[in-house]
Amino acid sequence: MRISTSQIYNIASLGMGKAQSALAKTEEQMASGKRVLSPADDPVAAANILKLNQELARTEQYKKNIDIADNALDLEDSTLKSVVELMQKMNELAIKAGNTAVLTAADYKSIAAEVDTRINELMSLQNTRNSSGQYIFAGYQGNTPPFVYNGGGNYEYMGDEGQLLLQASASVSVPVSDSGKKVFVDIPSGHNTVNTSSNPGNRALPASIISVGQVIDQEAFDKFYPEDMVISFNANSAIIPNGPNYTITERTTGKVIVANASYTSGQEILVNGVSLNISGAPVAPAAASLPFTFDAAAAPIDFSANPTTLRISVGGKTEILEFNSLPVVNNAADFAAMLNAAPNAAKLANLGVTASATGFATANGMNISLQGGNAALQSAMGLATTTGITSTNGQPGDSFFVKSTDKQGLLTTLSRFSEAMKSVKDTPESKAVLSEMVAKTITNLSHALTSIVSTQGEVGARQNTLESSRNLNLDVKLFVNAELKSLQDLDYADASIRLSMEKLVLSASQQSFAQISQLSLFNYL
Repeated sequence: MRISTSQIYNIASLGMGKAQSALAKTEEQMASGKRVLSPADDPVAAANILKLNQELARTEQYKKNIDIADNALDLEDSTLKSVVELMQKMNELAIKAGNTAVLTAADYKSIAAEVDTRINELMSLQNTRNSSGQYIFAGYQGNTPPFVYNGGGNYEYMGDEGQLLLQASASVSVPVSDSGKKVFVDIPSGHNTVNTSSNPGNRALPASIISVGQVIDQEAFDKFYPEDMVISFNANSAIIPNGPNYTITERTTGKVIVANASYTSGQEILVNGVSLNISGAPVAPAAASLPFTFDAAAAPIDFSANPTTLRISVGGKTEILEFNSLPVVNNAADFAAMLNAAPNAAKLANLGVTASATGFATANGMNISLQGGNAALQSAMGLATTTGITSTNGQPGDSFFVKSTDKQGLLTTLSRFSEAMKSVKDTPESKAVLSEMVAKTITNLSHALTSIVSTQGEVGARQNTLESSRNLNLDVKLFVNAELKSLQDLDYADASIRLSMEKLVLSASQQSFAQISQLSLFNYL
């Protein structure tokens, strides 16, 4: 076979290129210390190396999570320790306040001032923020202060019941926060009690304030428990002489407990064993009206020949008005008489609605809805009642809630303790009431301490879990690194031998080519 000169050069170039490439790759492996430099070197090993590196990255993230979680739980634990110390001081003051035979009203005001200072300190602790500025007891609402003061000794929790979690390992998630509601609010009370609050829809400016209130006749309140109460302000015209007044009802049934009681700002309201007061100027309801105009052109109207009914609703209550009592309606006066005759009169009175020749009205601020009737009734009223119509000008009066509960927040316990000492008088009766409040305060402080210590125990258990997860992650990291080493680390002894061989092959290729390239027939002529 005849081999051309160009073929000789091509074959030599290809061989030396391969030898040079193998030598360069071995040198790169030795420089990096890695056996697998690309997936092409070992596809199976490359896939396993990728998985192991991902596992290492996850483990590193778990380590960061554990550090963050540990710091968060350290902060919560130190905060709870400060709260426990504060509660112990408050318990000492409560025991001191129980000495009613010696202490005077002036002494109690001095103790109350110290309690108020401690309440501010407690509220600051409950609104603790971490290094990121997040409130640690606000649940998921980290940007919102969890505890706010609403006046009247009332404190409100504004956060939620969420609990933040961090992944500490592939199978372990650890809570790194606790809801302030769980720790400081939902504390079992030593007795049935109440929470008071204002309706968010109240219109008074400045807002009227309901006091924190306290149960001063436990037996009377226990008979009423677990019902709630609503204090609603009525139109001034509800009493004579006209003036601010309120009605107290059971929240679930609407049963009237106190009707149209005259209101004075700051005056004690005593109901079902609960003492409280409202300060400010609560707004009375804006009357609702639904006017109509009798259509004289439609008269006379014979409802006896064409009877009908009309559904009237106010504040969730409904009555059916009947239009058949008068044989013929000739004018607006006849129509008004039909509205105010039995049985319609009693039904309107049940809804608190008055009717006249010009329309319906209610003083309680609740809007009036009408639906039904026939063509004759619509002609008489000038209203499209068949499709339904509702007044829009009514607005309810301000209202306040007294909710029965078997739980009492820590801030509420201290607030009631302070209010009781501020209002005590140097009389045996007043001090007897205070003595009962002191006993309740000591009991509720004990329950609050139990709740907080329990949370501290949970925090400690979570930190133990974090430590176990940290050790587990270290074990995983060691195992993964060992696997990686076996898959991708270079065997330097083998690589050194291979490098020497590849250098020899390259050198031999070069020398052989040098010799072959000199061959020519002319040398033999």
